Amino acid sequence: MSEFWLKVDKTLRYHGRQILRATRNAWWNVHQKQSVNPVFVIGCSRAGTTLVYKTLSESKELGTLQRETHDFWVDLHPLADKNWDTHGLNSQDANTKDRDEVSRYFYTFTGKTRFIDKNNQNGLCIPFLHALFPKAHFIFVKRSPGDNINSLIEGWGKPEEFATWSRELKEKVTVENGRYTQWCFFLSDGWRNYLNKSIEEVCAFQYCAINNEILAAKKQIPSHLWSEVFYEDLVRNPVSGFRQAFEQCGLAFTQDIEQHCAHVLSTPYNAFSEIRLDKWKDGRNREKIERIMHSVAPTAQSMGYPAE
Repeated sequence: MSEFWLKVDKTLRYHGRQILRATRNAWWNVHQKQSVNPVFVIGCSRAGTTLVYKTLSESKELGTLQRETHDFWVDLHPLADKNWDTHGLNSQDANTKDRDEVSRYFYTFTGKTRFIDKNNQNGLCIPFLHALFPKAHFIFVKRSPGDNINSLIEGWGKPEEFATWSRELKEKVTVENGRYTQWCFFLSDGWRNYLNKSIEEVCAFQYCAINNEILAAKKQIPSHLWSEVFYEDLVRNPVSGFRQAFEQCGLAFTQDIEQHCAHVLSTPYNAFSEIRLDKWKDGRNREKIERIMHSVAPTAQSMGYPAE
């Protein structure tokens, strides 16, 4: 196909999608059908949540945007309204308007009333999400502290990817003696205490902050609406690990999905390097991580990891 016809095809597809979304939005305005049993993937940034989200998005039973939705959720409750203290939201923040807006948004883009969603901040908003959708299912993705913190440190070196939302912060960020000047990933209570800390201290704080929030919120969620998966189990045996995740969400684990899972690690989603376990032990951040392992040990043990 010539370049001209490729452009024509791209243009037609774009306008077709716009018309379809407008039609769905008009339909929703009439029927106002609420979202049913959404699935929220939660966990620390760089824990493997994208892998889980993208794989579950293969299910034809779920609507998916195939991307993260930070801006949409933040627009519902702007950070500026909370003095930029945290991305966290509680049940008191939830209201009917929010529920309608979320239902409309995901139906307009996906055409389905059951959807899956993932972004860095959802782990701080479980009470809010549960209040909006009491039958929502949460999948908690856990990753060992060494590898997760190693990946967080690497991520802080990519502010163009993980700090685009923080450009309006008034605080001066001078992490690691000014090597890092943009706050990455998410804001949780107490983040301002780490503006001038070492990068390993910041990442240890983030690892503990969000995982502890998730563990605390777990107590409010009925057990049949809560699943947990170790990232390490998915690396060792992705078919077995994902089969369990699909079944716990009430999703069919079809032959096509099984085949996808069998090869899912060969084309990693947003990985900084090869997928393998204990990468931190022979990586450039080893000494930094060793210095803070004692501080994250209680959180890691609460998540089910043995003491290192």
